[in-house]
Amino acid sequence: MTPRERVLAALDFKSPDLPPVEYHDSPGGLHEHGEKLKALWRTYLQDFNEYRDLPVPQPPAGAVDASGRYHEVRRDAWGTLWEYLIFGIAGHPLERPLDDWANLSSYKPPQASIASGEQFEAYRRGKTRLTRSYFIKSGWINLFEVMCSVRRFEDVLMDLASGEPAICRLADIISDYQMKQLDYLLAGGADAIQVADDWGTQTELLISPKLWREFFAPYYRRFTERIHQAGRKAFFHCCGYIWDLLDDLVEVGVDAVWPQLQLYDAKELSAKCRDLGLAVAIHPDRSHLMTTGTPDQICRSVFQLAKDFRIGKGGSWFYVEIDTGFPWPNVQALIESVAELRGMKKA
Repeated sequence: MTPRERVLAALDFKSPDLPPVEYHDSPGGLHEHGEKLKALWRTYLQDFNEYRDLPVPQPPAGAVDASGRYHEVRRDAWGTLWEYLIFGIAGHPLERPLDDWANLSSYKPPQASIASGEQFEAYRRGKTRLTRSYFIKSGWINLFEVMCSVRRFEDVLMDLASGEPAICRLADIISDYQMKQLDYLLAGGADAIQVADDWGTQTELLISPKLWREFFAPYYRRFTERIHQAGRKAFFHCCGYIWDLLDDLVEVGVDAVWPQLQLYDAKELSAKCRDLGLAVAIHPDRSHLMTTGTPDQICRSVFQLAKDFRIGKGGSWFYVEIDTGFPWPNVQALIESVAELRGMKKA
């Protein structure tokens, strides 16, 4: 099978010739491990993209002081001012444009990408070339997380609970923008679009399933319907414990989910998602295992997850993301264990 055929088989719950694998080039991890990480990527290729000789990310001039401390403050396209204290890792909001609803009447979303012109055509040609061999996933289409970046998190929750009309208007603004971004990504030729909102704490949902279904499900269905109309797959990333939303994700049209695996019984989650026809990204624990575990524990975890999710029968793939704070032996153990599972030996 080609990498593309391998992923498509897994998503359709058919047996691939090898367990598919996806790498994510997290800036923090690539900055920390640099050329050593790139060498592993070259040795053990993925299925979701070709190897790209990416430059190792570096903090901008002036962002690191004489003692080596990194610090940046930047305003994003949504108007939120962020403070960053660890290079390559998400920051914390300092100023939000909609903490006062009085600002909503004049609030404007960012300029959406336009699917025309020389720059877009170059982007489309690149995607078209890649999809001859690889499965290409694009986008980070979110709604709730944008709401909580432009307005205080606890106020968003209270607005949802109280039925504040302004929160509906904000959701419409964000959704309309994201639909334009979807059109751009679909026109560019992506095989799948990633929708992403974190809906759980470590033990339960942030809001009731009833409120989620009433308020958010129609927006997500709008996204997935556009994706399916183009003949593509809809993926959904969601950290936290979201067991009570799995059926709803399928109901709104999600084809594959990337969950926070350590919060579930793996066999139970595997059986549930297989019954639903919901493919799963197998994503070994980054919060504890990859930071404080041993290489042997990581290797055992990889093989156990492959067994629990019956990866040889389709319905799942390995998602590998290297963050800051992962000891190098653990990085090697993760990537080489997945490669061993795929029957690949180090050259």
